[in-house]
Amino acid sequence: MKWSQRAAGVVVGSAVGDALGGPFEFGPQGAFSARFPAPGAGGEMCGGGGWDPGEATDDTQMAVLVAQSLLERGKLDLPDVFARFQRWAASEPKDIGLQTEDVLTNGMPWDLAAAIHFQVNRRAAGNGSLMRASTSAVHFAPAGQEATMDAARRIAALTHGDRAAWEGTAIFHELVRLAFEDTDPLAALPDVLALVHPDHRSRYATVLAPDWHPDRATEFNGAVWPCLGSAVWALRTTGGFEEAIRAAIDLGGDTDTVAAVTGGLAGACYGLDAIPTRWTRPLHVPLPGSGGRVLYLDDLLHLAHRLERGPSTGRGR
Repeated sequence: MKWSQRAAGVVVGSAVGDALGGPFEFGPQGAFSARFPAPGAGGEMCGGGGWDPGEATDDTQMAVLVAQSLLERGKLDLPDVFARFQRWAASEPKDIGLQTEDVLTNGMPWDLAAAIHFQVNRRAAGNGSLMRASTSAVHFAPAGQEATMDAARRIAALTHGDRAAWEGTAIFHELVRLAFEDTDPLAALPDVLALVHPDHRSRYATVLAPDWHPDRATEFNGAVWPCLGSAVWALRTTGGFEEAIRAAIDLGGDTDTVAAVTGGLAGACYGLDAIPTRWTRPLHVPLPGSGGRVLYLDDLLHLAHRLERGPSTGRGR
């Protein structure tokens, strides 16, 4: 499969999962299948919970902001990414994580805000950096293992002071890169775990193990490790993009983010063509703080195409 198919699959797949999962956030297990029992019957982009049908949430909005910075600056410019996040947060988005909001509005500089939040609260391992990683994962994949995992950690650290969030985002980046290289990312997980910081390796090894089930999670899936573990579980236990997304949303809880992460991974593995057109057709991404701009499918495809060329020092595809 061409890199372009996988790149588009990651960006669009993550946004689709986000938009499908948003209306079911904090709901019970099985709610998606209870409402849509027949796969392929249609109507799943239903909206609700404050979201219009096909509307992506803050997960995708922040991923787009990262992409725009990477493309417009021509490099990873962390102060620029942080400033874009701040403008977005100040524009009253429909949803924003409590931790992310505090970091972006506490008045601290870009290189201290997350660290100070962590020092004060001692809790900063939410999935808010993982949820927005689709675009950066595509962009840095051509640069290789070390570069993509390093970029993931640095972008995550803008809003999350707990290294657990950095490591989970780095794992996601590397799994996407492996899929682009036509390597089975699930089979490669033991090698990926060896690259995780020793302080966090055991926790991720637990939730990424083949026999782990989300029912065994010791924390809510709004935390980074059970979120990533749930997404990998959904990918591992299903046979296609649609089935993986349904499984992710049916877990309940933080459904938009679990489905966004699942959609990014499934999109990398199965490609754009595996995503049902009935899900991509109504997809749209409002961008608070950008003059009312809204991105649609063609915009996301164009974004993915530009991102997959990689950093200027990468080899591109």
